[in-house]
Amino acid sequence: MQQNPAVCPYEVQSPVMMHHWDTLTFLHWRFDPDAVQRLLPPGLEVEVRDGAAWVGLVPFFMRVGFPGVGSLPWVSRFCETNVRTYVRDAAGRSGIWFFSLDASRLAAVIMARTTYRLPYFWSRMELRSQGSTIRYDCTRWWPGPRGASSRVSITIGDRYAPEELTEFDHFLTARWILFSVAGKRRRFAKAQHSPWPLFRAVATVCHDEFVQATGLPANTDPPIVHYSPGVEVRIGRPERDRTSTATLV
Repeated sequence: MQQNPAVCPYEVQSPVMMHHWDTLTFLHWRFDPDAVQRLLPPGLEVEVRDGAAWVGLVPFFMRVGFPGVGSLPWVSRFCETNVRTYVRDAAGRSGIWFFSLDASRLAAVIMARTTYRLPYFWSRMELRSQGSTIRYDCTRWWPGPRGASSRVSITIGDRYAPEELTEFDHFLTARWILFSVAGKRRRFAKAQHSPWPLFRAVATVCHDEFVQATGLPANTDPPIVHYSPGVEVRIGRPERDRTSTATLV
């Protein structure tokens, strides 16, 4: 029986963190696969759909809890914006490669850089919601380039019924593994959550410098937009990719 692409194929039984990804917008653009592939580390191959690689800008509000501890005031609630693409490793695992992640809590930035080896940046961020309109503003502080910014406003439409969502919608949103690199070794971590509740949305403002800051060429096409009020996520511990040694050493 074919796996439902909206459903996580495994269970994270002992999560190291519980996340709530709230008020989240996916904005995606198509790029030449070769332009994206040259930005990836050895051992990861860009996933192609409809002849293109897809790069996403994803702003949202994050709430973090820790098993046995709960939330920590200096690290547990903040805005985040990430830039990502979709890749497959040598073992055939499909997941996310983050080009950058901006967060408004310095403690969260330092924690994610040291534990999950993710390219986090400390930024000034603001999320404002009024009716069916949401606005996300982000200006990068540290590390550089200081002053890079992103400003997005969306208008939310009707919710998709589950049967209306296509494989392409799931390709852009339903991802269960993140990859990172620590020195010459790759790591990955699993994220488990229920299927995304997805809504139609339109970007009324999209002035973004983060995607181009990755080294990708400018893309003036309007983005493909999905909105979600959010999900609760079980985050697994960072795992060393045992298949990566031969390609990276």
